[in-house]
Amino acid sequence: MSMVAGAATAISTESMLAALPKRKIKAIALDGLAVFDTRPVAALTERTFPGRGDEITALWRKQQFEYTWLRTLGRRYVDFLQVTEEALRFACRSLRLELAKADSDRLMQSYLELKAWPDALQALRALKAGGLRMAFLSNFSATMLDCAVRNSGLEGLFESHLTTDRVRAFKPDPQAYEMATSAFGLQKKEIVFAAFGGWDAVGAKWFGYPTFWVNRAQAATEELDVLPDGAGKDLNDLAAFVLDR
Repeated sequence: MSMVAGAATAISTESMLAALPKRKIKAIALDGLAVFDTRPVAALTERTFPGRGDEITALWRKQQFEYTWLRTLGRRYVDFLQVTEEALRFACRSLRLELAKADSDRLMQSYLELKAWPDALQALRALKAGGLRMAFLSNFSATMLDCAVRNSGLEGLFESHLTTDRVRAFKPDPQAYEMATSAFGLQKKEIVFAAFGGWDAVGAKWFGYPTFWVNRAQAATEELDVLPDGAGKDLNDLAAFVLDR
């Protein structure tokens, strides 16, 4: 091949590469519960209160999120661990169950022992290998996220945690979602938000993020006028959604 022909081939290849569409999605902001499995907390609740675990867990979780929303609206922020303990006490009192301090301490400690869902490590590594930047954008405190990452062997995959403690407002307050654009230095359209809860998918979509709902519970879609851009049962579905874009 002549030098001229070789140069022409190089130019042609460079032109073809330049013509390929650049990936629009450059980063993923993940809710903590999309990655970390709280089923062991529910199992411990059942062992602590035999026959009442499901009932307590349902009310406990409901109250956790009601308290985050009320505290944000009332500008009375405390971190998610405190909210979680307050919600546990309320749930037990509402169900006329005595909550011993030792039991309360053990249940709260279980939130610092969370591990990732079985699909998480492989999917997150695939996303990292695909050039995606990732960070948690979560109601969880930095301590909760640090413990869960360490417990799960996920070190090195994420940038600094975007905990709502930074802005003292829980999701779906726009201040919480805005942390990702500031931290990544990207536009909304370049960041996918990966939600665990349907309400969180709505909040992120309202804010303007392309949104994927990791709908592990196969829950019904919220009736709030918007739909996520994608949905699936686990993080492998999230990886397929993002890497295809």
